Amino acid sequence: MEKVLLVAGDAAESLEVMYPYQRLKEEGYEVHIAAPKKKVLQCVVHDFEPGFDTYTEKPGYRVQADVGFEEVDPAQYVGVIFAGGRAPEWIRNEKGMDKIVNHFFEKGKPVAAICHGPLILAAHDKVKGRTLTAYPVLKPDIEKAGGKFVDQEVVVDGNLVSSRAWPDHPGFMREFIKLLKGK
Repeated sequence: MEKVLLVAGDAAESLEVMYPYQRLKEEGYEVHIAAPKKKVLQCVVHDFEPGFDTYTEKPGYRVQADVGFEEVDPAQYVGVIFAGGRAPEWIRNEKGMDKIVNHFFEKGKPVAAICHGPLILAAHDKVKGRTLTAYPVLKPDIEKAGGKFVDQEVVVDGNLVSSRAWPDHPGFMREFIKLLKGK
């Protein structure tokens, strides 16, 4: 059974962990959740409330990480997903992340990043010269990292699939699965 790595951490968006996890299992992939260390992660739910200028954050699902970043052998995986939420803000600098990010780009394997997930790619110089989308407030981050930001449901640029947030899951997962299957 082919394996896909799903990169997350505490404060990852619940839906951006659980939906890809279940959807890929439905397609017959073995999915491993990677985090800074093997532990139970506290995911969150981001939503919008009347009168707030930004999203709110509530506790979401608790999810078991299967492997720590430093223990990941990226060669075992056919693709990787970088979940969003607040987790990418801090996990982008964790030990072992460079090995993970670099492997998938160097080998041209399918990479998917959603919401704030592209912050990880930007931190590892993988946005330069690419067209992608992300949560819209990341537009300046994408552009300062040398990428072209497009505000749409899903963007495919070579081996990279990106989407804005969990409402874009149908397009995001459709395109990522196409890349995984070589279509």
